[in-house]
Amino acid sequence: MARNWLSVTVELLGGRGEELWPWPGRVFAVGPSHTFMDLANAINDAFARWDRSHLSMFTLDDGRLITDQETGTEMAASSGGPIITAIDIAVTKVARTLEPGSEFQFMFDLGDAWTHRCVVAETKVDPLEVLGLRPDSPLPYWGWGRIPDQYGRRWATDDGESQVAAKPSTPHPMLLHAWPAQVQAPRLDLPELRQAIAAADAGRFLTALTGRDIGDTLQQVGAGIPMALEHRRQEAEPVALAVINRLTGRGCAGDQVLAEDLLASLRRVPLPGRVVPVDLDMLSTILEGDPDLSTGGYLDVHTGQVYDDSATDPIIVGHDTAIYVEEEPDRWLRLNRTGSGNGWQDMAAFAARQHDETLRQRLERAIEGKGAFHRFRDLIHAEDLTEHWNAYSTDRQMGRARDFLADNGIRVG
Repeated sequence: MARNWLSVTVELLGGRGEELWPWPGRVFAVGPSHTFMDLANAINDAFARWDRSHLSMFTLDDGRLITDQETGTEMAASSGGPIITAIDIAVTKVARTLEPGSEFQFMFDLGDAWTHRCVVAETKVDPLEVLGLRPDSPLPYWGWGRIPDQYGRRWATDDGESQVAAKPSTPHPMLLHAWPAQVQAPRLDLPELRQAIAAADAGRFLTALTGRDIGDTLQQVGAGIPMALEHRRQEAEPVALAVINRLTGRGCAGDQVLAEDLLASLRRVPLPGRVVPVDLDMLSTILEGDPDLSTGGYLDVHTGQVYDDSATDPIIVGHDTAIYVEEEPDRWLRLNRTGSGNGWQDMAAFAARQHDETLRQRLERAIEGKGAFHRFRDLIHAEDLTEHWNAYSTDRQMGRARDFLADNGIRVG
């Protein structure tokens, strides 16, 4: 006998605002070829649901969602939380996705929220042994609880004599929307993101985003969205919408410009103004970098190349390398340094968003008076916040650089 089918216990915790007790349950035999849609239909059959016009959704213990493509696209385009890539319920196989011992949630009708706790048994079963046949879809082979149960069982171990166990003092976490346990989404791996963009690898780019917190890196993420739309549009469209929604909600410098540009890419319409492939990192360095290293520079509006002021001095860079602005004045956009005010505002905003009150106060004290930038950087390093701060400040500098270009009729291509 081949024990190669999963045994999945499904208990109905409640719905429509009512918590059930004891939880009625069914135990299903689920075959290697059965999809999550097959399992959803089998659960709805077993719990006597006749109106199937409502949505079904599975949530795995690692937070992944399994639902239909349309619902998954809508959820991926949400304006908060990590980027979500839902798994297609119609084609994803249960046995290839779940391991013995896995716990997951099934919800039918997202409005009434009929919530089920599902657990895969540690041992597999032979369908011929437990069912007497090999069905084309998942099928229950044991059950209990009111529907009513054909054998009168009220809970899994009901023998007709024992009393029902005491109801738990608190509802199951699945009923409180607290399952799986909420954990902070990992931050974006920016080197990986930039490498994916540089390689024009849309799959790698989308993978780098999935499940990550991108709230502080929207400008940097947005730089790769047009490339992803070009190469893998179906997968990239909901991600593009999610980024647009987040940009609109965040509302920092450059966010509205980038949101408009990404919307144009979605709609396949040209960007407004002159489109130039500008390196925003380099541009923001010229505009807001260390004043001891740069006093400004120029942007070549034909190529998008950014030059420091020193590039205009043939004595420093050589006659063949130097740029001669006066010979083609329409080709060059002057880049004047913007001062340290914006950088100080970034430090103040970063300090204000810290949840730890003591840390917040220390950061706020550090940016008072002369030497604020050095004290702030030293404290950030000591608190192991350098990576987070660099991502945060870089994004805001890139946004201001994008706004500067837009004010001069230039969009980043």
